Amino acid sequence: MAEEAKYLETARADRSVWLMKCPPVVSRAWQAASASSSDPANANPVVAKVVLSLDLLRPEEPPEERPEEPTLQFKMELAQTNTGNTPKSYSLNMFKDFVPMCVFSESNQGKLSCEGKVEHKFDMEPHSDNLVNYGKLCRERTQKYMVKSRQVQVLDNDHGMSMRPMPGLVGLIPSGSKEKKKQAPAKPSDVKRTRRDRTEMENIIFKLFERQPNWALKALVQETDQPEQFLKEILNDLCVYNKRGPNQGTHELKPEYKKSTGDADAA
Repeated sequence: MAEEAKYLETARADRSVWLMKCPPVVSRAWQAASASSSDPANANPVVAKVVLSLDLLRPEEPPEERPEEPTLQFKMELAQTNTGNTPKSYSLNMFKDFVPMCVFSESNQGKLSCEGKVEHKFDMEPHSDNLVNYGKLCRERTQKYMVKSRQVQVLDNDHGMSMRPMPGLVGLIPSGSKEKKKQAPAKPSDVKRTRRDRTEMENIIFKLFERQPNWALKALVQETDQPEQFLKEILNDLCVYNKRGPNQGTHELKPEYKKSTGDADAA
């Protein structure tokens, strides 16, 4: 059996089949009809029938305006009658312009078969005879999804005893986040820093950029121990912020200050 499952059965590969896009409401009606079949020996009961209509009394048209094929109308009628407001008949819109497709099947034993190639593709819509029932079905579906699923449940114990800590269990409660917050050290940004003189800070900034050409703001705050906002004001005047590239997120001196610092070092 394992050897047989490796091969693809192609005896019915040339058979023409129809592909139909089926809405869920029709699929459920077919499943219900199949489950309620009175003949258990029939594994594939009739769940619907397709009616083909051709207007033979249509006025004769000139040859140049006559279509290549006669106009066909397809209509599908469900075999099951007790389907509530589910439409009983549907119009089938046929399409021939689609990607070539084939239908495959797999048996319980794992045998693969090609059941045929798709010749026509159909889309379904409720027939004009069932528009009233279809409108009722849409309203029922809308009302169903508008119903709130939340429910209010009344507790038998309305004294809240189940929510109170029992005596003797208070000491067994594990330490929470409050104790951890107490032990956490203060962030460096929370420490109050005192501003230095502006000219003195500019000289310090120049010396730091002589050490390395690029600095991040946080690193400068740690090096100078100055308020972040104060450093931002100085860096905006003296430096350029790199928004992209290998030095993204860092500051470097403006070209005119790079030249002046270089001349001072040469002197």
